[in-house]
Amino acid sequence: MKNKLNMRKRLPSKSALNPLYENKAPQLLMISTFPPRECGIATYTQDLIKAIRNKFAESFEIKICALENGGHQYDKNVNYVLKTDNPESYHELIENINWHDPIELVILQHEFGLFRNNEKELFQFLSSIHPPLVVVFHTVLPKPEEEIKQYIQNIANIANALVVMTNAAKELLENDYHIKKEQITVISHGTHLVEHVDKNILKKKYGYQDRKILSTFGLLSSGKSIETTLAALPSIIEQHPEVLFLIIGKTHPCVIQNEGEKYRQNLELIVDNLQINSNVEFINEYLSLDTLLEYLQLTDIYLFTSKDPNQAVSGTFSYAMSCGCPIISTPIPHALELSEKGTGIIINFNDSTQLAQEVINLLNQESQRNSISLNGLHQMAPTAWENSAIAHVQLFKEILGANLKIQYKIPEINLNHLKKMTTNFGIIQFSVINHPDMNSGYTVDDNARALIAMCQHYKAFGTIDDLKYINLYFNFISYCFQDEGCFLNYVNIQKQFTAQNGTCNLEDSFGRAIWALGYLLSLHSIIPADLINKAQVLFDKAMLQASTIHSTRAMAFIIKGLYYAGIKNNSLENIGAMEELADRLIQMYKHESDKQWKWYESYLTYANSVIPEAILFAWLTIRKSEYLSTAIISFDFLISKIFSQEAIKVISNKGWMHNNLETDAIHKGGEQPIDVAYTIMALSEFYNVFKIKDYKYKMFAAFNWFLGKNHLNRIVYNPCTGGCYDGVENDYINLNQGAESTISYLMSRLIIQKYIRSPKDIVQNGVKQKMFY
Repeated sequence: MKNKLNMRKRLPSKSALNPLYENKAPQLLMISTFPPRECGIATYTQDLIKAIRNKFAESFEIKICALENGGHQYDKNVNYVLKTDNPESYHELIENINWHDPIELVILQHEFGLFRNNEKELFQFLSSIHPPLVVVFHTVLPKPEEEIKQYIQNIANIANALVVMTNAAKELLENDYHIKKEQITVISHGTHLVEHVDKNILKKKYGYQDRKILSTFGLLSSGKSIETTLAALPSIIEQHPEVLFLIIGKTHPCVIQNEGEKYRQNLELIVDNLQINSNVEFINEYLSLDTLLEYLQLTDIYLFTSKDPNQAVSGTFSYAMSCGCPIISTPIPHALELSEKGTGIIINFNDSTQLAQEVINLLNQESQRNSISLNGLHQMAPTAWENSAIAHVQLFKEILGANLKIQYKIPEINLNHLKKMTTNFGIIQFSVINHPDMNSGYTVDDNARALIAMCQHYKAFGTIDDLKYINLYFNFISYCFQDEGCFLNYVNIQKQFTAQNGTCNLEDSFGRAIWALGYLLSLHSIIPADLINKAQVLFDKAMLQASTIHSTRAMAFIIKGLYYAGIKNNSLENIGAMEELADRLIQMYKHESDKQWKWYESYLTYANSVIPEAILFAWLTIRKSEYLSTAIISFDFLISKIFSQEAIKVISNKGWMHNNLETDAIHKGGEQPIDVAYTIMALSEFYNVFKIKDYKYKMFAAFNWFLGKNHLNRIVYNPCTGGCYDGVENDYINLNQGAESTISYLMSRLIIQKYIRSPKDIVQNGVKQKMFY
C-alpha cells in the first residue's frame, strides 16, 4: 500500500489538525447515485454502506454525496448533493470536503454515463480535494480510445486505490490502461445472504404451483435483449408447456425519459404475435429486496441475455446466483469469470436457438440444475455484503493507517437455525447449506453441546420456550445411556443405534454428556425440580464409570461436569473423582512437558483449551498448588501458539502441531468453530479468576474469527440463518451449517454476552465516546 499512498500527497488527517476530532471515528464520504434514484449503482452503494455500518459498529462515520442530474428529493441520510452538470456544485463540494467537514477518505463510485460531458469538472474536483481517494470503477472498457484511456489514467494518477469487481476488469486496467497492479484491488459485487426456502413453498405462495419458472430481472432496457428469450420460448414450451417466463422490473428511468414504454410495448407485441401470453408474465414493479429474493429462489433457471459484450459486472447476475439459480448467460466478462467452476452455462449473444436448447436440457436434468445451484452458492459465498464490507474496510485501513481502530459489531443472538436443526427427538448432526441432513442422524456429542447452549441462553434471558429444548436435549442424552454405564453416541433418524458406535471411541462422548449434565445441575435454582432430579440420577449413574475413562479430553470434560455439578452439591465422591482425573492429567503434563513444550501430550490437536480449563476448575475446587501453576503455564503456552497480535488461528486438523516439529502446523485451513469456541470458554474462565485484561482482549479477538477476522477475511457466522459455517479451509469456507459449528458459535456468543454492556456515553478529554465493553 505504500506505493499507493505515494501516488497522492496525503495531508495530515483532520483528527491530527483539530483536537475536537481526536477521539471520533473517521468520516468517510461516499460519492454515488443514491435512492430514491433508481439505478444499479444507487442500490449497490446503499447496500455497501449498510453492510459496513452493520459489520463495524462505531468504526466509521459514513457520509453520502448523491450524484444528481434531475429532481430527486433526498432524505436526511444524504449529506450533500453534487449536480453533475453544474460546475459550481463541484466547487461547493470541494469547500465542504477540504475546509468545513472532517472528511478523511473519499470513495467515488464511477460509471461513465454519470459524468458524460462533465469529465473535465470531475477531474478538477478529484484533483482539488485533500483527503485520500478511492475510485470504484463499475465499468472498464476494453481496447479504449486514446481519450478514454487518458481519462482513466488521469484518475488513476490522483487516486490512492482503484477498485474493480472482477479479475477481468483488473487485467484490462493493467494491460489496456497500463495501471500498476499494486494500485488495483478486486472486490466482487456484493450479494445478500439468503435463508434458502424450499422452492415449492415459494411457488405456492405466489401462485406458481406446477410451473417451471424462468426469470430475468432488472431495470428494463433494450440492452437486456429480452426478445432473445421470447423468440426461444415456443420451442421450450413445445417440450415443457408448464414453463412460465417472469420478466421482473420496471423500465429504466432514463429509458422512460427518452422513449417512454416503447421497449416494453414492443416485448408485449412479440408475446401476442407468438401467442405465448400464458407463458409470460411482466412484473412491472421495483420490488422490495425480500420479495425479489423470493422470486429468485423460486426460479428454476435464470436467464441473463445482455447484448453488451463490455458489461463488466451485473448485480442482477450476482443476486440470482446467490439465490441458488442455475444460470444461462451471454458471455459478458462477469459471467465468463463466474461460470468457470460449473456455476452456469454460456450462450452466444442473440442466439435464441442455442438458448432454447440449453433451457430444455436443463429442465430435463434436475440433478444438473441442483449441481449448478450448489456450485453457484459456493462460488458466491465470498461475495456476501458482509464479506464485501470486510474487504472495503481492509482497504480503508491500509490507506488511513495502522492506528485506525476497527471494531466488529456483535450480532444479535439468533436461535433460528438451531431450532430448524432440531426435531422432536434431538438435534440433527449435519446440514446441506442450511437444510438439515436427516440421513446424518443424531449424536450425544451434539445434543450435549446443545443442552449446554440452551441452558446458557435460559440463564441469560429466562426465555420460557428454552425449557422445551432443554428437556428435549436432556431426554436424548438419557435415551443414549446404557445399563452398563456408557453413552452410545450415534443414532439414526429411525431412533436406532448405529454400527458406528462399535467402531468409534465413545469416551469423549461420555465426557461431553457428563459436562452437559453437570452444567444443567448447576442451574438448579432456575430449572424445574423434576428435571433436576432426573439429571442428578443420570449423572450419578454415569459417574460410576468415570474412573475407567482415560482419554485426555474426556477426562477434562468430566472434570468440567463435576465442577458445575459441585456448585449445587460438592459431594466427597465427586471431589475424589475430580482429584483422580486431575492427577492423571498432571502426571501426563509432567511426562510430556519440557523447557519449550508446556503441554499434556506430545502434540496439540483438537479441543486443546478444555484441558487447562479443567485443571483450573480442579484448582478452584481442591486448591492444589500444582493445579494452579500447571493450568496457567499450559494455557499461556497454548495461546502463544494460536494467537497472533490481533487474531486467532486454531490448530489445523490438516496437520497437528507436534513437539519439536512445529512446521507441520503451518497449514492454512482446517480450522473448526468448535476449537475457537472452546478457546473462548477457557479465556472467559481464566479472566474471571485472574482478571488479566489480555485474556479478555483475546476472548473478543477469538470471537472476531466468526465475524471475519480469519485468514480468509470472511464471515463464518451467517447472521441471516443464525447458523455457523462448518470450517475455514485453505481457500474457501465450508458453507454447510451443521449442529457442532452452529452450537459452537452460539456458546461463544452467549459467553460474550456476559461482557457486553449497553452503549453509554462517557466523556474523555471533553469528547463523548461510545463504550461497548
